Amino acid sequence: MMIKEAIILAGGQGKRLKSVVSDIPKPLAPINNIPFLTYLILFLKQKGIKHIVLSVGYRWEMIKEIYGNSFEKVEISYAIEQTPLGTGGGIALAMEKTKEEDVLILNGDSFIDFDLKAFYEFHKSKNSTISFVLKEMIDFERYGSVELKDNKITAFCEKRFMKKGLINAGVYLTKRDIFEGLNLGDKFSFEQDYLEKQVMQGLFFGYTTKGYFIDIGIPEDYNKAQIDFKEIWK
Repeated sequence: MMIKEAIILAGGQGKRLKSVVSDIPKPLAPINNIPFLTYLILFLKQKGIKHIVLSVGYRWEMIKEIYGNSFEKVEISYAIEQTPLGTGGGIALAMEKTKEEDVLILNGDSFIDFDLKAFYEFHKSKNSTISFVLKEMIDFERYGSVELKDNKITAFCEKRFMKKGLINAGVYLTKRDIFEGLNLGDKFSFEQDYLEKQVMQGLFFGYTTKGYFIDIGIPEDYNKAQIDFKEIWK
């Protein structure tokens, strides 16, 4: 058994990138003239993903124009937010387009290199409700951090300067029915309304990787990606 389906959260506007990227959805921000989202889809294809649901909102027609219903032999579906639903609402809507028991979820504006097979085996071995890909960072304050004990996530910490810590890399493995019976409504935050409230249940686990990570959400890192991707995607 392997993971075959993924959801990519691709509804962002990229307001902090306005100085370097024109009026397009953030996941279409070009890295060496190729949309960032294309790299994510190709990475998932390499890992054996057969079906990707794009959770879209802002100027979603531009995204569909590029990827259609199939891209590089990967089936593409669209979960379209007519009004903003928050990260949780977007995931819940996208889940309706999935068929498999376990689904991979990724942020559409960050990239982490990880071993999907090992991540899935970890997820199954822990009988985890949600497994997170975590990345160790040094001297950072842009990201919140995660506290871990015996691979179990015990707390999510606010953004602050840290000499060393683990961050949530924005990649999750979860069962498609995670929101069932929780009465969260159509619009909610995945982070605040779900993750932070459920963490004490002890069913979230963190898989730590040393793989390359970048979040293109700010101009500095967007520009860094232009250089880094020339090496990574030769």
